Amino acid sequence: GFVFKKDDKYGYILTNSHVVETGTEHYAIFTNNEKVKVELVGNDTYSDVAVLSVNSKNIVSVAELGSSENLRVGDTAFTVGAPLDATAYSWTVTRGIISGKNRKVEVSVSVNNSFVMNVLQTDAPINSGNSGGPLCNVNGEVIGITNMKISNTTVEGMGFAIPIEVAVEYANKFINKEAIVRPYLGISMYDASNTILKVDGVYVVSVEENSSAAKAGIKEGDIIT
Repeated sequence: GFVFKKDDKYGYILTNSHVVETGTEHYAIFTNNEKVKVELVGNDTYSDVAVLSVNSKNIVSVAELGSSENLRVGDTAFTVGAPLDATAYSWTVTRGIISGKNRKVEVSVSVNNSFVMNVLQTDAPINSGNSGGPLCNVNGEVIGITNMKISNTTVEGMGFAIPIEVAVEYANKFINKEAIVRPYLGISMYDASNTILKVDGVYVVSVEENSSAAKAGIKEGDIIT
C-alpha cells in the first residue's frame, strides 16, 4: 500500500481489498521501518480497493498521484511492493511498460460469482505480495494499484493495475462514509443456446426473492433474449 493523502488527524493508505478483507488487525511498516497499527476505513470487493487510516504524525511522506488517462501504450512503468515476504523483500522495484489500457479482465469471487474489472496492463514483474502497491510512471507519480496477474505456464508478463482515478474515487467514498451502490439483477442463468432450446439468450434457472428481477416479474424458466 501507499499513503495517498493526509489531513490534520490522519494519513490514508490505499491498498487492495483482497489484502485486508480477511484480517482482524492491520499494521503498516513505513519506509523508516516503523511498524504501526492502522485502522480499516473501508473496502469493497468488486473494486478491490481498501483504505486504511493512521495517525498523521506517523506519515513519512505522501505519494504524488499522476494520471492513468494520459498514459500511452509503451510508456515505462515501475511497481513498488513487498513480494513473497513483507520484510525480507520490502520496497522491491520492478520495471516494465504499459502494455494496454482499458483491459477487461474477468475475476472470480467464487465458483458461480464473477465480475469484470477495467484495468491497466503491464509487463513489469508482479509477484505474490505486490498487491496493493503503486504502479508509477517515469516521474514517480502513482498511476495505478497493482492487484493481479495471469499466472500459468503459457503466459508471461501479464500483470494488471486499477487506474488511480478509479481507486481514489472509491477511497474518498470510504473516507466520507458514502454508500457504494451498484445495479444488481438477481438471477442465476444458463446460456440458452447450450440447452435443448437452442435459442439465443439466457435461461433463468432461479430468481432471488425481492431482487430487481423478481420485482420486474422475471420468473424461473423464463428466457431472456
